[in-house]
Amino acid sequence: MSKKSWLLLASLMLALSVFLAACSGKDNASEEGNTDSSGDKTEEEESGGELEFPLEVSNTDEGIKNGELNYAQVSDTPFEGTLSRVFYTNAPDGEIMDFFDEGLLATDGDYMITNDGDGAATYELSEDNKSITITIGDDVNWHDGEPVKASDLLYAYELLGHPDYTGTRYTFTISNIEGMDEYHKGEADEISGIEISEDDKTITLNYKTASPSILSGIWTYPVPRHHVGDVAAGELTIEEVESSEKIRTEPIGFGPYKVTKVIPGESVQYERYEDYHRGTPALESIVLKVYNPTSIVKAVKSGEVDVADIPADQYLNVKDLSNTELLGKVDLALTYIGFKLGEWDEKLGENVPDPDAKLADKRVRQAMWHAMDNDVIGKEMYHGLRFPATTLIVPVFESFHDESNPGRMYDPDKANELLDEAGYTERDADGFRLDPDGNEFVLTFASMSGGEAAEPIAEWYMQNWEDVGIKVELLDGRLHEMNSFYDRVRGDDPDIDIFQGAFGVGSDPDPSGLYGRNSSFNTTRYASEENDELLTKGTSEEAFDLDYRTDIYNQWQELMVEDVPFAPTVYRYEITVVNDRVSNLSIEPGTDNAKIWKWGVTEDKASAD
Repeated sequence: MSKKSWLLLASLMLALSVFLAACSGKDNASEEGNTDSSGDKTEEEESGGELEFPLEVSNTDEGIKNGELNYAQVSDTPFEGTLSRVFYTNAPDGEIMDFFDEGLLATDGDYMITNDGDGAATYELSEDNKSITITIGDDVNWHDGEPVKASDLLYAYELLGHPDYTGTRYTFTISNIEGMDEYHKGEADEISGIEISEDDKTITLNYKTASPSILSGIWTYPVPRHHVGDVAAGELTIEEVESSEKIRTEPIGFGPYKVTKVIPGESVQYERYEDYHRGTPALESIVLKVYNPTSIVKAVKSGEVDVADIPADQYLNVKDLSNTELLGKVDLALTYIGFKLGEWDEKLGENVPDPDAKLADKRVRQAMWHAMDNDVIGKEMYHGLRFPATTLIVPVFESFHDESNPGRMYDPDKANELLDEAGYTERDADGFRLDPDGNEFVLTFASMSGGEAAEPIAEWYMQNWEDVGIKVELLDGRLHEMNSFYDRVRGDDPDIDIFQGAFGVGSDPDPSGLYGRNSSFNTTRYASEENDELLTKGTSEEAFDLDYRTDIYNQWQELMVEDVPFAPTVYRYEITVVNDRVSNLSIEPGTDNAKIWKWGVTEDKASAD
């Protein structure tokens, strides 16, 4: 590492340590995580097991009947408020929906649908794995008292496949339904592969191709046609539904809590849904409120907040509080650097690479990945709560994440070698590389504002790239608020060459929804025939064979490390801080206490530190 890089790192660490000390007044020398002394289940960091957290709270007492829980959504930006599974794009809206909306089928700890739980419906898969029949229980009702119908699930598919749908969730598991292609193109008024029973309680989905993604990626979120209005019958347009107050401020679901008030961008109030199909929820009410990352520690310490996912840069401030417990697990998410390689063609519904893109030479992208010192990011800026990412399949998917693939480790010498090989050999008076034609080579970098580490991390990467001779400048000279950042990235703003983002990867290991030719989430606009082929094989009938699917996804990860449309930077721990009065809360998927309706509070007032 160059002397200049070391000086930058020292100054960034000093700024962060001053901030942390001012917030907590604690000794910041120790970076150990909470250890579990109770024998409860724990999850360890997969890159060495240095950190260990419990997955559930120690308080197992029954909650008081009239309890109210205060939940913090930690963000430096207001939530967008598109409270519909069909239309939302940002994680904060999904977090809000988790309290009032749910899928029809229960899932297990591996995120696979199951009949063993207490879901609102059961399913039966055909012997050829090409049809699934879902039967909704008789006691499953929307919050307005109307029964949840099979035709409500059909309506979700009609919206997702509608020719005018411009959202991001028309993925393989949707398009694989028989007749969906014709419906999506406007060539048919109905989806031929979906059948509804006479009593409107059973729906059968018939697929063109048998795929294991049916078991982990099937769409089971119905839409209340009677509440939002009927696009399929021509009552209103897709755009009118998406912007409707029926979605933004008056949404309904059939989950444990119903929405009573939405203050757009700021807060949501919920109350217990007495007729919830699983039983009476433990809490009488929940208040979700947006807290800035800089104020969340104070709110947790005072007892103003009961539950919050804590930014990693605030970890040292909360890890030793006397009034809370910390829960943690490796998250279904990764952070990445994306390279703009083309544009989204709305008419074709696909990503179209530009062979003349500034970063079309993959050797430059490979070099930029090698130049990034992600180990420093994880250990120094995130206190060990991030660790270097190697591939685009996260470690949570143990069967498919290729542990043997090292990705592109920090290696400035290799980065310099690749840039020289690509023809970026000449330099200007300041030591920055010129392009192969001798012209100035400057990249514009878009990155989001957020916690206290957001700006230091962006500056660190820019210094890493400068160390190998690449000049990188921040878009508009600053970080950007999340919603405007994604608007510009998704809109293929020509001023953006590279960008730093994050993916929540969902429960299905199939990568096509994020990296496929027809995925609008694939904001680099990368596409290749080999990518198409491997992604198709990964969801084929042959992929029911675990060894076959694992081999295909290993090949796909190898391709992504070679082509580098996205450079994964770090995998992450999800850290949840919980007040001592909260009972029966778990973050372990598939367990009873991971279900929000089980959460309770055992005291009227939260304890303070």
